[in-house]
Amino acid sequence: MRAFGFALGLAAALCIGDAVAADVAPPGPRVLIQTSLGDIVLQFDAAHAPATVANFVTYAREGHFDGTVFYRVVPGFVIQAGSWDAAQQTRAVHPPIPLEADNGLHNLHGAVAMARGEAPASATAEFFIDLADNTALDHQASDTANTTGYAVFGRVVEGMDTVDKIAAVPLGDNGPFKGAAPATPVTISRVVVLPDTAP
Repeated sequence: MRAFGFALGLAAALCIGDAVAADVAPPGPRVLIQTSLGDIVLQFDAAHAPATVANFVTYAREGHFDGTVFYRVVPGFVIQAGSWDAAQQTRAVHPPIPLEADNGLHNLHGAVAMARGEAPASATAEFFIDLADNTALDHQASDTANTTGYAVFGRVVEGMDTVDKIAAVPLGDNGPFKGAAPATPVTISRVVVLPDTAP
């Protein structure tokens, strides 16, 4: 996860209304994220990212995200959450999943993607929402081994105003990325797979 921070910083330096990632299409479940600043609804794309969607749904149903926080905010880039709580404690995670970055989906404004470490297949529960078109985070077309990029697996379909509120909060050092943690924690009270879309 810290390696992801380095990778994001490098991508930002090198190249890294409710407009959303229009190239992400159903079918897949919808997930409600209830936060202290409002609700966010994600539409997942199980057709293009089956392992990644199944992974997130598993964590959601286990209550893994409930009581965690958005611990990283980079205005104009991403907001990130997953396993950290307001006390900077992390939660146990399942084994990493395969990288599905080469799936035709892109890190566009409003897309949701998996964070990971330096190893391609190292994503667990950390995820981020793109605040801009971050195509530098996409799989590289020249990579035939599927070892580059961050796997997009859905998009925000409701609550981009909440995402924007999170992106605009004052920042401090109370998190794993110094200077990028909300000064007042933005908590996730629960993440729910909406029943009419559950696989």
